[in-house]
Amino acid sequence: MRNASKNTTPSPGRCATLRGRAIPFWSKGRAACAWSASSSVCARFMENQHDAAALFHSLRKPCGAPPKGQPMLYYLALTLKPYIGAINVFTYHTVRAGGAAITGFLFCLLFGPAIIRALREFKVGQIIKEDHVADLHALHKGKAGTPTMGGAMILLSTALSLLLWGRLNNRLLWLAVMVLLLLGAVGFIDDYIKLKRKHNDGLSARAKFAGQILTGLLLGLYLIGNPITVSATYLYPRDVTDWQALSKAFLTAIQSDDPSPARAIWLHMPLDARQKTVEAARHAADSPVARRELLQGLNSVLSQRRLYDPHLWPDEMLTPEAQALAARNPQTLSDLEVTRLDRLLIETALPEAIAPSVPNLHTKVGIPGFKDTYIPLGPFYVLFVILIIVAVSNAVNLTDGLDGLAAGTSVISILTYAGIAYVVSRADWSQYLFVTYVPEASELFVFGAVLLGAGLGFLWFNAHPAEIFMGDTGSLSLGGAIAAMAILTKQELLLPLVAGLFALEAASVVIQVASYKLTGKRVFRMAPLHHHFELMGWSETKVTMRFWIIALLLALMSFSALKLR
Repeated sequence: MRNASKNTTPSPGRCATLRGRAIPFWSKGRAACAWSASSSVCARFMENQHDAAALFHSLRKPCGAPPKGQPMLYYLALTLKPYIGAINVFTYHTVRAGGAAITGFLFCLLFGPAIIRALREFKVGQIIKEDHVADLHALHKGKAGTPTMGGAMILLSTALSLLLWGRLNNRLLWLAVMVLLLLGAVGFIDDYIKLKRKHNDGLSARAKFAGQILTGLLLGLYLIGNPITVSATYLYPRDVTDWQALSKAFLTAIQSDDPSPARAIWLHMPLDARQKTVEAARHAADSPVARRELLQGLNSVLSQRRLYDPHLWPDEMLTPEAQALAARNPQTLSDLEVTRLDRLLIETALPEAIAPSVPNLHTKVGIPGFKDTYIPLGPFYVLFVILIIVAVSNAVNLTDGLDGLAAGTSVISILTYAGIAYVVSRADWSQYLFVTYVPEASELFVFGAVLLGAGLGFLWFNAHPAEIFMGDTGSLSLGGAIAAMAILTKQELLLPLVAGLFALEAASVVIQVASYKLTGKRVFRMAPLHHHFELMGWSETKVTMRFWIIALLLALMSFSALKLR
């Protein structure tokens, strides 16, 4: 029989020590969350044992994992925020983007040598074909046997970094990752077939196009059925730009007897909605449940035919669309038109809280340089998405012909769209620049930062003379990422500037093929364009550096185009 009074030391694997007390990791037969292992360290920062114990219990979760959709570092920052205020910086987009870029870079440096060694052992090397251009073969024959499929390094580093820094409950982030991985899979299969056959012919053109078209089709269909822009009728959380301003406006309207648009909205709510809205308005700034109640109250007004009052909403306050609807007899308006008019009235009454909307904006394409000018595509927007995915991914693939060329130019384009994503995710900046507001695009800023870091990490090994090539695994996935960011930021027509160098490379191939078939003559010494300059006598490094400069200048021009309206 064991001595109950015997002093025993708990095993480190079974408990954690917190200010001299042993706290078991196991409770009621269930494993406690692994996060609790950090509590003994964090307790050193607490001023008293009570705070340390409170921290331990806040970290100790029976589920064994952070809440669904939250990255590890973001969740940890939220958990420790009441105890270590400075750690709250890890919830900021800018801080997470910086951390993601550095992490992506370091992961590439960490895994790069091992991946290169493994590819060499498996003899996964580049095949240099002796084609009809003898001079080009002489320039590149020394690259034969260099490991390829290095795009896997970028994909691995990106995935691991996003698990740490990305908010995984953001659907735009998942859409971008989906495009990245699907096209990466197409490229991987293409590379594998090339290496298996010991020939430069991998997937057939039809099979490769099928993979690209399928990726674009999936993305396009999702965007048609699930808009990422501000709704034009019923209010969604993404339509609210400032919850505190919305709460303040309602509380002011409720407490005042003076007629105002906000009070008119309040009075037209059903009685039960009013009661819920009063309580919700007090907590909407920090409570998701209260926010839902508040939006339900607002949405209950959208079917009211008597909301419009010309004394509260004079014509000078209304948009032209609202004026046209208000000028008609409300009784003759269709239900959809009434909903649209009421939505516009709410936007006018609460301009600091509700984002302005445009009907069917999710299927329209904004024209750079023109204010509030769009090309309505309707269901054909799916075809437009497919075209962008196919064109950009193939253009990046064509550019991948020199050491560091595709990686460097891709990094520049991705960095540009990451900056654009940050701009369009802010309602104030979007309204100032007259660009489409995409409420959930902030995580694309983190996504772009991850690819920036991973791309630079890959470039560490891909710089001339390259130790590894990205292959189609990398070029197709990076091209898909650029295309996805253009689509998801609703800045599709900026692609000719942001990815202008890729467009030039692709155009050179089209021109060369068309000219040869029509006239029997070639415009360039060789296509794509970078080989033309190589055969003119430029060194590989000079071509790469000058193309980087061109890509950078085009990126700067694209930022300028955001302001020109």
